Amino acid sequence: MLHHTACGGLAAAGFGVLFNVGIRTLTWCAVSGALALAVRTVALQSGGSLVAASFIAALAVGAAAQLLQSRIGVSSNALAVVGCIPMIPGAVAARAILGLFAVTAQPPTASGDAFFAALENALRVGFTIGALGTGVAIPTLLMRARWTT
Repeated sequence: MLHHTACGGLAAAGFGVLFNVGIRTLTWCAVSGALALAVRTVALQSGGSLVAASFIAALAVGAAAQLLQSRIGVSSNALAVVGCIPMIPGAVAARAILGLFAVTAQPPTASGDAFFAALENALRVGFTIGALGTGVAIPTLLMRARWTT
């Protein structure tokens, strides 16, 4: 758990550097990434799927970013996105792409299993990214609606 949290924080801080956030904001980016991976790890260990765990983690990061926005003076959307980027399943995406290459290298009669494995990985990546985006967007929409009324 500590390993996932530390790596998530380090990765989010690295993406913060790529997004050209300020030095003071890098600490909050690391906290956001650490929170995201900690929540996702707990959800996965509780028996949840990768998609569900990623959604719960993105929801937690989005809510935390919205609640802390006025206190820390950082854009909540940028903070939530930077925190969620380390949860994108890059290894699964690579397996999907390599599986599609394997399908094209085999004769059409022998490519059924490889195609379905690649399709399964591609769907897992797509649904996970969709869950991340939805999880980040829900707190933003709910908090904005609450503040405007």
